[in-house]
Order: sequence, then C-alpha cells, then structure tokens
Amino acid sequence: MTDKINLLPDALANQIAAGEVIQRPASAVKELMENAVDAGASSIQLILKDAGKQLIQVIDNGCGMSVTDARMSFERHATSKIKSIDDLFAIRTMGFRGEALASIAAVAQVEMKTRLEDQELGTLLINEGCEVVEQSACQAPVGTSVAVKNLFFNVPARRNFLKSNQIELRHILDEFQRIAIAHPSLQFSLHHNGAQLFQLAPGNLKQRIVQLFGNSYREKLVDVKEETSVCNIYGFIGTPDSAKKSRGEQFFFVNDRFIKSNYLHHAVMQNYQQLIQSDSFPLYVLFIEVDPARIDINVHPTKQEIKFDDERIIYSFLNAATRKALGQYSITPSLDFDQETSFSRLDAFKNNPTEDLSFLNKIDTSSHYFRPHTALPNAEANQQHWQSLYGERKEPSSTANNHPFEQSNTADNELFAGTENAYQEQGLYQLLNRYILVPIKNSVLWVDQQAAHERVLYEKYLAHLQEQTPNMQHKLFPVKIELSAMDAILLNELLPEINTIGFDIQPFGQNTFAIHGIPADFQNQVSEQHFVEKLLHGFRENREAKMENKNNVARVLASQGAIRSGQKLSVAAMKQLVDELFACDTPYSSPGGRLTFVQYKGEEIESWFAKKG
Repeated sequence: MTDKINLLPDALANQIAAGEVIQRPASAVKELMENAVDAGASSIQLILKDAGKQLIQVIDNGCGMSVTDARMSFERHATSKIKSIDDLFAIRTMGFRGEALASIAAVAQVEMKTRLEDQELGTLLINEGCEVVEQSACQAPVGTSVAVKNLFFNVPARRNFLKSNQIELRHILDEFQRIAIAHPSLQFSLHHNGAQLFQLAPGNLKQRIVQLFGNSYREKLVDVKEETSVCNIYGFIGTPDSAKKSRGEQFFFVNDRFIKSNYLHHAVMQNYQQLIQSDSFPLYVLFIEVDPARIDINVHPTKQEIKFDDERIIYSFLNAATRKALGQYSITPSLDFDQETSFSRLDAFKNNPTEDLSFLNKIDTSSHYFRPHTALPNAEANQQHWQSLYGERKEPSSTANNHPFEQSNTADNELFAGTENAYQEQGLYQLLNRYILVPIKNSVLWVDQQAAHERVLYEKYLAHLQEQTPNMQHKLFPVKIELSAMDAILLNELLPEINTIGFDIQPFGQNTFAIHGIPADFQNQVSEQHFVEKLLHGFRENREAKMENKNNVARVLASQGAIRSGQKLSVAAMKQLVDELFACDTPYSSPGGRLTFVQYKGEEIESWFAKKG
C-alpha cells in the first residue's frame, strides 16, 4: 500500500496560510502599518494605487533592519516579538506571530528597503511568490519601506473575489483609521492614486478624533477616565445629540489593539437608552488597559477578538465609567447604587477583595437629563386615540410586491382608474398633519404624506439619473460645508450621481465643498451641512445592503428631501402629491417598503357603525 500523506511545499503552505491572514488589500495594510508601529516609528506613510490592488506601500522612520533580519523577516514564524511561551502572555506589540510578511510575499510581489541608523547603506530585497529574486545593498533612509505590488497576482481566483475600488478603499480607510486613533502621538499620511486623503499631525487623542471625524465633535466629546486594580479605562464618548443613524464611529482598544465586542458595546449603549433613539449610535473611542496575562489575544489571525479571564467585570467597569462620565456632564438620569455595588458578587471581585469601588460614589446624581413622564398633551392623546381606532401602519420588510391588491400594470388597476378628477369635487383633508384623506368612488384612501412623497421623489430621481436631465435651482450665494476626511472621500465618490439628480456640489479645497444648486423640488428640512452628513450616513446604511449606487443615492435623497409627518399642507399641495403618487410605477410603498396608503371601502366603514356599543 502506497503512502498518501505528503509534506506541502513551503510556497504552497504559505499561500494557504495567506488566505487566513491576507483576505483583501486592507489586511495587508493593517499588517504593514502595525509592523511600522512596532518598529518605533514616529512617522508612517501609506501610499495606495487602485485601492491597494496595484500598490500598497508603507514607509516608516522606525529602527530599520539588518541584512540578516531583512531576509529572515520573510520566513514563516520568524519574529522578534517573542522567544518563549511565557512571552505569549505578556505581549504589548501589535504583531507577534511572524506570519504577516511571509503571507503577503506568498501572494504578491514585495520590494523592501530598510536601513539601520548606524549603517551607511541599507538593504534591498525583492520577493515574488515566496522566492527572493534580488538582494543587494542600496541607498535608503533610516527605517523601512515595504511596497506590495499586484496583490494576488499568482492567485487569480482570490483576486476575482475583490470588490470595487470604492469598497476596497473603504476597508483600507477603516484599518488606517483604527491604527491612527490607537496612536495619536504618531504622524500619519495617506495618498491614493496621487491624491492626499489624510495628513494627521501628532497630538492627543481628542485632537486625533477631531482630525478624523470633523470639527463638529470638538464640543461634543465627553471625557471618560477611571482606574481600578482590574483595568484602566479612558477615552471619549459622544454627547447624545451627536448620535448618528449609522454605525462606524465606535471603537474599543485593549492595550492599544482594536477589538470588536458586541458584549462590551452593550455595556456602553445601556447608558444611552433614554437619551437617544433606538436606531441611533453614539461615537465612542474607549481604551482598556489590562494586564496581558489576564487576556488571550491569540484567538484569531486578525487579532480583533480577545478573551478576558472575566469579561463580566470589564463589562461592569465599562458600564459604570461611561455612566459616570455622562452624569458629570449632566446628561444622564440618576444611578442605582445598589445595582452598581452588586459588582462585588462577581468572580473577579472575589479574587480581588481589595478592589476600590469608591469611584462609584463620585458620580454626580444631582442632575437629570429627563424629567419624569407627564400626561400626554391633548393633541398627542387624540393622535394616539385615532391610531388605536384605525391601527398603526404596518411596515412590511419587503417591497410592494407583497401587497394583495397590486397588479402588474398600474394603468389597468381599477383602484386608480379616473382618480385624476374623482376627488376634486369632494375635496381632500389632512389628518393630524400626517395623513391625507382621499374620498374616491365608494372608498376612502388614507395616504401617508411622507411615505408618498418619498416614493414620488425616488422615481423622479431615478429618472433623472437614467436620462441625465437634472432640474436644478441655483443658489444666489454658494454655501460652503466642511466634512470629516472620511465623509469627504465618500462624497467625492458620490458626486457624479448626486449632481446628475439636480445638485451642484463641487470640491472647494481639502474636505470642503461648495453647494451651488439643489433640485428645484427639493424640500430642505435642515442646514446644508446637516443634510449632507445625513445623506452620507444614510448611504452607508444602504450600501451595507449591497444596493447599487444609483438606487442608493436616489433612495437616500428621497428620504432626506421628502415632506415630513407633522407638516401642514395646502389643498393644492395635497392634490399635487396624490396626483404624482398615482402616476408612479410603484405607488403602493415607499422605497424603504412602508405603505404609502391604505384603502377603506364604504361597506367596511358602514360595518363599524352598524355594531352596537
């Protein structure tokens, strides 16, 4: 019987391992930038071409490497970070496995230049697919430059799975952002296709947050700081009024390493339950310092998952520290100290009987952000009465295809036949400044004015995108807006679609834009700055659903530009809205799937009053 088990060649083993470590260009960016941080660099440059598909180059002014170390750095499991098993539980560096460069070199063409400070010449190494094709002395500044070219050039199947440049760049920006936040004292820069996207000067954590997320956060950051014998917690959380409808500005760092944890996220969000809407998310940038011996970071190749020896105590301290911070700024309800002191029943406190809980007694409970609930005003009570009588609108998860009375051809639908004049003589009525009552034939339609207008605008904007016939209203004086670097990058990506719809927004210097015009029928409910920020956040939410840019832009603009519930309408405005809704291809639901109207037939209404009380 012949033997069947073979030892894999090194090149093949490295390519297999690279599938875990290097999943996309952002993975290579993370590994290279973390190596630069570990090298003690004070300045790190990231240069990209085609979202990293053609080039990823990281240049640092760190310690550099000797000739031997430069060659060894491409060997699998070769590292300067650990020497024994004990070192694995005392790790303070970002990398430690010795897999990054070997994995990158297995699936790309890598050029490295490096020099030690006490050496006149540096070392040049060129590695292609795990094979060193050149090694020589060269002129180089102190530090290391690693250029990764043609990622996945020898693994075409993996390259084919890469997304568009916009999506891959977004993933890279996420990694860049996390490392820049974790190390605010370092200087970072990022260039993509020759354009500078970031130039971050060294400073403190608050300055770095403002650099990345915009000046709007300058006065909306609440300081968090608490020291215990178990862990130290510090950083910033956003005020409730800065919460946004989309995720992306929530960060946990354990010993300066970015991690993801839904459990710890819940610890923070509990304190915002009565302060923000349930579908909103506050900014937080929180650092947890803990003894490395009490955590295990060797869980996953991405090192974004960490195991704590007692995660419950971390949860409790994090929850209390953020609540204390909000309380000091007079923006939380009072605290239940009986609940807080129950921490002592946790295992971690049993193992640390000397734990100091006195910081919990320092929390300011004299201020309240919310008053006790009072009786509803008459108008609101009446609205609830009407809604209880007729029922709340149900928002289906899918689109109008599930509505039983929808037909494939709107023109043949009896419900709409002759509606243009059917209600003109009977008149239209607005109820609760939210619904339009439309008498029609032997029926009454209740039209949700906001959902209906969203549908009308959505189909208009889609038509403008397809026909490229914008209907623009020029502003007498352009309005300038300033965005965060991340938002500016996204807006630049969307400008072709946005301007085709009827906007005229042009770049006006770094992260600044000038609005010269808006669509003629656009109902601008907020300032231009706030509108653009809401548009970008809505776009991010929809893009997670893998929606095409064209549909995404039209949907977000329709949502932001529609008239709102609570807005009083004239009879002429109601008539125009109903006419335009009935002319839509899909009048039955908003772009998000909400019903635009419900129909009550005459006999159904009569049956209500036929019932005996």
